[in-house]
Amino acid sequence: MKIIIAGGTGFLGENLEKYFTEKGNQVYILSRNPKRHNEICWNAKTTGKWVDILENADVLINLTGKSVDCRYHEKNKQEIYSSRIDSTQILQEAVNRCLHKPRIWLNASSATIYVHSEKHLNTEANGIIGDDFSMNICKSWEEAFFTTKHSEVRKVALRTSIVFGNNGGALPKLKMITKIGLGGKQGRGNQMVSWIHIDDFCKAVEWIINNDHISGAINITAPGPVTNETLMMTLRKKLQIPFGLNARVWQLEIASLFLNTETELLLKSRHVYPEKLLQSGFLFSYPDLESAMENLLKS
Repeated sequence: MKIIIAGGTGFLGENLEKYFTEKGNQVYILSRNPKRHNEICWNAKTTGKWVDILENADVLINLTGKSVDCRYHEKNKQEIYSSRIDSTQILQEAVNRCLHKPRIWLNASSATIYVHSEKHLNTEANGIIGDDFSMNICKSWEEAFFTTKHSEVRKVALRTSIVFGNNGGALPKLKMITKIGLGGKQGRGNQMVSWIHIDDFCKAVEWIINNDHISGAINITAPGPVTNETLMMTLRKKLQIPFGLNARVWQLEIASLFLNTETELLLKSRHVYPEKLLQSGFLFSYPDLESAMENLLKS
């Protein structure tokens, strides 16, 4: 296949590129700072020569967007919003121009679209979508993506949860704080953590590409969400760290100022279930946290 990954130089993009390249596919990356032969320059805002690479592509994957791991002041809020909406809209303009359009377009979204929930398990069918900055970003993002329809382009929004891998994302940071004795629960510890192993993330993307009946919004998360307390306890156990100091909400508020981030990333309860994936027959290699951490922390 000819696969185009927009915003493909981050953690998820790098792993998808490796996964699909090793299977013999031709992968091109749309990047603001191209450094390799398969990277093509774009600014994620305007059309240019990069549009040509979409012609006759089999798959378009858009992962573009400013990281939410920052303070939510007005400037960052605007950049979080515009980086997602602008890139989606300009890719739509490029797809419109193609004589032979990509047969499937997968656009990033987030499991954060659902409300804080400790009891209610959010599937695609019964998920409760709320109204705050993060949820409204996701709603606007998906609206920009699904507004235009082409009969020959199948569209899938990837409502992805926390992705665990050793070469990026949340896990290296969680390992670090656990190793220095700060691996206790954050806040009350009963907030749910929906997660997925990086290998299953890549497998799920491939599964969606290969199954023509899958479309719309899809929860990309393992079927075994856990509490924050269970997550940190499992990490300590696998890393053989005997104790971990708990962090109260007020301590996290202070720490987030120094770390230039927001406590929402740790304290929001994301209780999400991959109903569509499971109903389609997808099999997880790591359906539970214990097996995922056993694999990722074995070294």
